[in-house]
Amino acid sequence: MTTVLRAHAEDQYAEELAILAKSDDRTRPPGWKLSPWAVTTYILGDGDQITPKYIGPRRIVEVAVATLATDRALLLLGVPGTAKTWLSEHLAAAISGDSTLLVQGTAGTAEEAVRYGWNYARLLAEGPSMEALTHSPVMRAMAEGRLARVEELTRMPSDVQDALITVLSEKTLPIPELNREVQATRGFNVIATANDRDRGVNELSSALRRRFNTVVLPVPATAEEEVDIVSRRVGQLGRSLELPETLTGLEEIRRVVTVFRELRTGVTEDGRTKVKSPSGTLSTAEAISVLTNGIALAAHFGDGVLRPSDVAAGIVGAVIQDPVSDRVVWREYLETVVRERRDWRDFYRACRDAG
Repeated sequence: MTTVLRAHAEDQYAEELAILAKSDDRTRPPGWKLSPWAVTTYILGDGDQITPKYIGPRRIVEVAVATLATDRALLLLGVPGTAKTWLSEHLAAAISGDSTLLVQGTAGTAEEAVRYGWNYARLLAEGPSMEALTHSPVMRAMAEGRLARVEELTRMPSDVQDALITVLSEKTLPIPELNREVQATRGFNVIATANDRDRGVNELSSALRRRFNTVVLPVPATAEEEVDIVSRRVGQLGRSLELPETLTGLEEIRRVVTVFRELRTGVTEDGRTKVKSPSGTLSTAEAISVLTNGIALAAHFGDGVLRPSDVAAGIVGAVIQDPVSDRVVWREYLETVVRERRDWRDFYRACRDAG
């Protein structure tokens, strides 16, 4: 057994990748570990030995995989919690066998994270040389013919974003200090992610946007689809965290998903009552977090059965991001919607107590 808290996708699903590689007799683009068809099967599952990693429209995954087989980079765009990072990791694992070449975009990300830096001890001792360079994940991906991942692209400063333009258009990374360049090896490409909530933070320049093919990841289309996603991920997280076995009723999962969907869309499930939406995103990922925390409470401090009281505090914390406006929204929803549902009485009282 491994002591790693969260294994990389290529390690966690190594057996499935090996099964696909063994039976994959389709054409593989240069530098790819699997064919585009096998990559798509790995992502969506085959109903037998290959488990689904992403639940959503097949065409979206096919377009994303086909993009990476060309010379255009891929931008996964969507609201927070739509599995952009998750899909990015699994695409890199299936195509390159390595999902670790990652640049995390933040307001403090420096240009060296995209291009290269220097080992200043060697630089001072020996002068500028290739040996004194410290390779960024993008530079390594270019040299090794792998996929580089750039997370939260629109959170990076504009000048750092634009360092990607030459890399994406010319497939070359100039090193002017050495009068040299690093040319991309076949198999190299870039997967970037960005979320809709960051519009206006550091918008992409038109020159950079043109070099990406944008694929928008939607929120789950139906409640059943979202319940399926949440159930699968909660089960996987429980096993990876080695939480004690807990009787997780589908009823509680469905209830959390219903609350999140109604507050997110601003209307109840039956379409009869309009409700106000809070400031938070209330994404599928947050629903998974609420339920995983509830399972831990039930296992360690309860009777081993997931109950309304185990998820109530997590829901209240997820909904009330702004202590003033969101609290009003939550109270109104609780009194006008939750209170009127007869089979939700225990949930109503648990949420009142938690609030």
